[in-house]
Amino acid sequence: MARYSAEFIKEMPKSDLHLHLDGSLRLESLIAMAKRTNTKLPSNTVEGMKQLVFKDKYANLGEYLHCFQYTCAVLRDMENLQQAAYELAIDNQNEGVNYIEVRFAPQLLIDLPNGINFDRVMHAVNDGLKQAMQEYNCSKAVLGGDKPPFAYGIINCAMRMFGDKGFSPYYTNLFQLMRDFEPMDVIKLAAMELVRASVRLRDEAGIPIVGLDLAGQESGYPASKFKEVYEYAHQHFLLKTLHAGEAYGAESVFEAITECYADRIGHGYSMFMPEMISDPSITDKAAYIRNLASYIADKRIAIEVCLTSNLQTNPLITDIKQHKFKDMLENRMATVICTDNRLVSNTTVSNEYQLALDNFDVPIKRLKDMVAYGFKKSFFPGNYVEKREYAKQCLHYFDRVATKYGFI
Repeated sequence: MARYSAEFIKEMPKSDLHLHLDGSLRLESLIAMAKRTNTKLPSNTVEGMKQLVFKDKYANLGEYLHCFQYTCAVLRDMENLQQAAYELAIDNQNEGVNYIEVRFAPQLLIDLPNGINFDRVMHAVNDGLKQAMQEYNCSKAVLGGDKPPFAYGIINCAMRMFGDKGFSPYYTNLFQLMRDFEPMDVIKLAAMELVRASVRLRDEAGIPIVGLDLAGQESGYPASKFKEVYEYAHQHFLLKTLHAGEAYGAESVFEAITECYADRIGHGYSMFMPEMISDPSITDKAAYIRNLASYIADKRIAIEVCLTSNLQTNPLITDIKQHKFKDMLENRMATVICTDNRLVSNTTVSNEYQLALDNFDVPIKRLKDMVAYGFKKSFFPGNYVEKREYAKQCLHYFDRVATKYGFI
């Protein structure tokens, strides 16, 4: 097994295609933002917040998701939101990440009584990311051709479920306005409004909204419920990813592909767990998984792999070597190493690569393929020719770094 140093991993070009903005704030900034907006936190110190909220290990997915109530609360201030987006881009640049796709649920941050609508939220995020990109791309290293430029896209998340009170001002008001509708109808309506607004703002304001995601609790809220939402995205050239195969089995991944036209899959590890298949009509579970994996590999539908996050939220994975990343590699699937949530999971892209490369057999050629998928399977905010040229530039830089460290 090749040994890859932390220095090599940091220096090689990288991407992060599964990166939640509201789970990736700087902890020091979160505390300062809370003070600025009079938001109450369990502690006003970094050490206290790490002990009480942002832990290295969580009891379950519920405890993990509990963290987001504090980050979303401070991000309903547009100054805080722009700062968070800017700092997230800077943090990635500082560890050699060239391309990021920042995802979040705008409707969690909308607060109409306080004048915060969808457009203001999207402009604040884009302004922060754009500022960081422009500063980086004006540096001597980029202008001189020593390093590839930095680029980004934005993925908007629809929510699979939300409560009628306290989930966010937007969702609370929506349930009040539509109190005679079935909850699932309200949820789907919110998702449809999100995708329509995303396409509008992309086309009219030029904001690089590159994709649609479906986040939140999988069990009980199947992807098929959102088929019309994803059809709208599909028909308007908005690319598609879904959280699937995270807390639900292979059927969830199958639905994401067949019902929602998924271009990528978020997480996907439980698709290799036959015990999580619940459909009684699937009698040969091993064959079902084998055929599904083969189809995904053949179509090059990329899997957004988030190792640390999966270890923290799935009690069935007690050791990294148990992670189904091994099965993904064996099935020759297109895998992309991602962080999920830099703050909540206390990780970086470099840390995730180190975790993968220290525990799974990935020779240098396969590593280059993984890095390449991060650029080639991205939802790059340009045309296909521009995306190819950018990927080529980043992979040329990978060869230079690999040669420097003696791998080529």
